[in-house]
Amino acid sequence: MATVKPFRGYRPAAQAERIACPPYDVINSREAREMAKGNPFSFLHVEKPEIDLPEEVDLYDARVYAKGRENLDNFIARGLLVQDSKPCFYIYAQTMNGRTQYGLVAAVSAQEYDDGVIRKHELTRKDKEADRTRHVDTLSATTGPVFLTYPDQPEMDARVQALAQKAPAYQFTTPDGIGHSFWVMDDDKDIAAVTKIFESLPVLYIADGHHRSASAAAVARKRKAANPHHTGQESYNFFLAVIFPSNQLYIMDYNRLVKDLNGLGKAQFLEKVHEKFEVEKTGQARPGARHQFGMYLDGEWYTLRAKDGSFDAQDPVAALDVSILQNNLLAPVLGIGDPRTDKRINFVGGIRGLGELEKRVNSGEYQVAFSMFPTSIEELMKVADAHLIMPPKSTWFEPKLRSGLVTYKY
Repeated sequence: MATVKPFRGYRPAAQAERIACPPYDVINSREAREMAKGNPFSFLHVEKPEIDLPEEVDLYDARVYAKGRENLDNFIARGLLVQDSKPCFYIYAQTMNGRTQYGLVAAVSAQEYDDGVIRKHELTRKDKEADRTRHVDTLSATTGPVFLTYPDQPEMDARVQALAQKAPAYQFTTPDGIGHSFWVMDDDKDIAAVTKIFESLPVLYIADGHHRSASAAAVARKRKAANPHHTGQESYNFFLAVIFPSNQLYIMDYNRLVKDLNGLGKAQFLEKVHEKFEVEKTGQARPGARHQFGMYLDGEWYTLRAKDGSFDAQDPVAALDVSILQNNLLAPVLGIGDPRTDKRINFVGGIRGLGELEKRVNSGEYQVAFSMFPTSIEELMKVADAHLIMPPKSTWFEPKLRSGLVTYKY
């Protein structure tokens, strides 16, 4: 069963639109400094506290984490964030391009993450995990929510829609055009019903936020080991999540750029691509189905179609388009052995469009680009259920969850 717990969240007393900020890992320190300039309310002061220190201070310096704790405590002391008087669930809705997704904000179990009830599909990088672990441990809080999903439940949808008919606690549109609405679910009957719905679910799935999940679980294990009276119900045993029904999620393509043709001429390269793919010269190529790829080379677009028998259709990882491209073209033809570490490959989220791929290739910075058909949520769940790992940069979820609308403090 999946455990979701209501909690006494710390929320903006006012000006939620000035407090809420993008996730810490989608902007760099320079962008964060610029975004928070002139806005002392921005939650970036908590999520990326290096912006309040001299630029020469290392990102992993102890002063960075201490500053984050100081800033969070200051937000609370100044009354910018106020704690709810009783444990609540919350509903967080995002609207992009006319479509809305509604997520339950709850505390979820670190032990269930360790036990595989909360299922993962990506590896984490040790340096990034260590960074967030120190952030969570120093602040005694999870400030950025993990993005989870579950097979949709009609009863849950009905309860969410009933609450959404009421006036939200916050409602605003960010400069990127995304609408954000937030409701407090404080009725005891609703809370009991939602808790029971999730108890009937065998698993939850991480959509986005593997490092945040791993870090919260690491802090829970550390504090458990240090507490001789550990019961499993202490606040450190849970972390902040927003949980969306799978049928509302939107996964975008995650495209590839490669700096060179691995010493091959254009004709020789295309000949090698032909070995595993059907190749057709087309206009701007956005793939229309699984196992199709767009390729931009020398000012022209091609459509590639994986040939029958060129991959194992029964293997949930090998049958992913990102795997097919990697195993049949990027590695054997272009020499990209490990896309996690190879400096010759880069990745561009589909939110930036195919024009971004053309621009980067036309500039001479890269020599070839590949547009992908988006990985489906069903493929993600299939991989997670098999306890397997997706290749890097398999999914790009939009819209991104804002931080600062509610904080889970230990």
